[in-house]
Amino acid sequence: MKWVYLAMAGILEITWAVAMKKSDGFTVIVPSIITGVGYIASAVFLSLALKQLPLGTAYAIWTGMGIVGTAVLGVLVFHEKLSTPQVICVILIVIGIIGLKLLSKE
Repeated sequence: MKWVYLAMAGILEITWAVAMKKSDGFTVIVPSIITGVGYIASAVFLSLALKQLPLGTAYAIWTGMGIVGTAVLGVLVFHEKLSTPQVICVILIVIGIIGLKLLSKE
């Protein structure tokens, strides 16, 4: 369950970040509420994962999922542009996340 908790925390991290962008500086109510609830829920699921996973591994994967997910959704939803060096860096983050998972003793 620890990896499921961590995956949920990562998904909720992406959710609240995208909702924050959509909230337009907390002036739009529904995305603002989603931001707050998603932020708290993400922290709760991360704390559950941290009961059984090392802090460094779990936190790196959680933030990495947030970085990759928001970068991808930034391009798809908000039509943001990523330069070639930025794409390479996101790919390196994905490789790091996979490496942390594969090399974890948990």
